[in-house]
Amino acid sequence: MIRAGIIGGAGYTAGELIRILLNHSEVELSFVQSGSSAGKHLWEVHEGIFGETDLTFSEGYDLDSADVLFLCSAHGRSREFWQENVRPEGLRVVDLAQDYRDQSDGYVYGLPELQRTRIASAMKVANPGCFATAIQLSLLPLAAASLLEGDIAVNAVTGSTGAGVKPSATTHFSWRNNNISAYKVFTHQHLLEIDRNLRGLQPENWGSIGFVPLRGDFARGIFATAVLSCPLGEEELTSLYRDFYADASFTFHCPFPVDLKQVVNTNKCLVHAEKHGSKAVITAAIDNLLKGASGQAVQNMNIMFGLDEKAGLRLKSSAF
Repeated sequence: MIRAGIIGGAGYTAGELIRILLNHSEVELSFVQSGSSAGKHLWEVHEGIFGETDLTFSEGYDLDSADVLFLCSAHGRSREFWQENVRPEGLRVVDLAQDYRDQSDGYVYGLPELQRTRIASAMKVANPGCFATAIQLSLLPLAAASLLEGDIAVNAVTGSTGAGVKPSATTHFSWRNNNISAYKVFTHQHLLEIDRNLRGLQPENWGSIGFVPLRGDFARGIFATAVLSCPLGEEELTSLYRDFYADASFTFHCPFPVDLKQVVNTNKCLVHAEKHGSKAVITAAIDNLLKGASGQAVQNMNIMFGLDEKAGLRLKSSAF
């Protein structure tokens, strides 16, 4: 059994991670650390797992008791953690924060559809951002074929869980319900990793991404739309996407328009590509807490340990 430890276990992403790992046939939880919830049973914070475990949150942690460590603390805390701790030889790490998405300090960027081979031999993986996952999976086939053209207009709407478990003015139910708003227009932090990776595939001959993030009036999911010039015809565009994702475990080209209910509570990304005149319109849908966070973290762990990539992740969508 793979022994897993979690740092920062009280948030939404950690809750989803715990749920997956408790039902993963190859994993046992060694510890779940939380400074704010130390001493409590996991189910006192993550009530949906009541009856599945009597494990309690720990204040401290023994890194030698784990084979893989998931870092689920706030952005910036991962670097602080490694300033205070030494990684034992052989301990694999999956960081769900943004600290190492620039692939510094030996981390590999953990988007399997982009670099599965590197992940397989990595000791440290930086899990992608949620918006970054949906938008990159929308555009990777075109970038890999050097077919990005001009500026790319992207908008993506996310559920309230994307803002984390701590309440704020824009996550309060009475504000979010029946409401929608834009934020961080053209400045969202995920643009850095999106641009870096797309230009790694196609360095030149295209402009920039104009990304408008939107807050949705729902809890889970991301629905992204990208519009750009494209020289391919409809059939060629469809074939490009279908072939690019033919061997992907969780990302699929969808021949019909996608929606959130097809992916919420799963680790899937569904991508639909169509032509309108000279423009390609690419839509993608993911669950922001699963393929956009904890599900992809487990997918990366599976690849790192040579397991079936789908282990623990055969999940049913909330279609009705």
